[in-house]
Amino acid sequence: MIRTPLVAAAALAFLTLAACSRDGAGQRAGVWSAGSSTVFPFATRVAENFGRNNPGMASPRVEALGTGGGIKAFCQGLGPTTPDIANASRPMKASEFEECAKNGVTDIIELQIGYDGIVVATARTGNSFNFELNDLYEGLAREVPDASGQFVLNPKKTWRDVNPGLPNQRIQVYGPPPTSGTRDAFLELGMTPGAKQVPAAAAVEKSDAKRFEALAHTVREDGAWVDSGENDNAILQTLTRTPGSLGVFGFSFLEQNMDTVKAETIDGVMPSAETIGNGTYPLARSLYIYVKKAHIGVIPGLQQYIQEFMSDASAGRGGYLHDRGLIPLPEAELAAQRARVTGLTVMAKPEK
Repeated sequence: MIRTPLVAAAALAFLTLAACSRDGAGQRAGVWSAGSSTVFPFATRVAENFGRNNPGMASPRVEALGTGGGIKAFCQGLGPTTPDIANASRPMKASEFEECAKNGVTDIIELQIGYDGIVVATARTGNSFNFELNDLYEGLAREVPDASGQFVLNPKKTWRDVNPGLPNQRIQVYGPPPTSGTRDAFLELGMTPGAKQVPAAAAVEKSDAKRFEALAHTVREDGAWVDSGENDNAILQTLTRTPGSLGVFGFSFLEQNMDTVKAETIDGVMPSAETIGNGTYPLARSLYIYVKKAHIGVIPGLQQYIQEFMSDASAGRGGYLHDRGLIPLPEAELAAQRARVTGLTVMAKPEK
């Protein structure tokens, strides 16, 4: 058989991985997952349970690097110096899939673990908002149309400038950085459909799709939007210390902190397990883990770990991840994801 350089490199990396596992040179004894700060508490909980149920195995290592950071580390290649699993709060992009393939990571198992929602929240003592999707774009985009339809740097200072029905409160929102899947999902689920409701922006979408994406996906740089790192706790602390500020983070984190913060409605819908699970809440999203098939059977405990992640006891309705804030998949969808684990079914290249 004639091997291309890419296939040969991938085969060599796999053999190196297997050798390291046998002889201890550079050996890694346990599972390593990295990525989304939203998936982090779920992955950590599974790791804790796995450790209790498998006392002879090393406890899995879980890192919160953001979705983009986790996938970047995952795609660096095969072997014990790279994560076995990338945790993600959005689907893998075609460009990321291509980067993985370039580095020999060619067989990837994509598993949807459940749902979450993105919330816009305030301190419990703060004003209440009923945002419309277009308010998010018009308040937070770097460029918005003026009265003549020309795009200018966003001049709006208060939420009442955006919508007369909103509080007369300065626009100051603390949110995740560009490496975060929560940021990506907020742009796709909130800012993009919000821009489509603004006639001047909708006209740009019809004539220049790339320009429209730039308008919808570029947040303000004048202090109205503040990147707050991958630590949702930092956003929470800011909301309680800074009157009038708002924060963007996952619903699961909100549920753990209902004593100090509250969510605001989007298009009249309050985020809840029910509205996220049935899709009526506009900022509902799916959560994923991505697994290197080549590491299964080589890294001790990897297959058992992903089986634990997708089990009824964890990801099922009433499971311990449900208790922690994960919105479970319907039974049929969860069964389909389990079939991917059993069959070690690899994903196709994403469309975009």
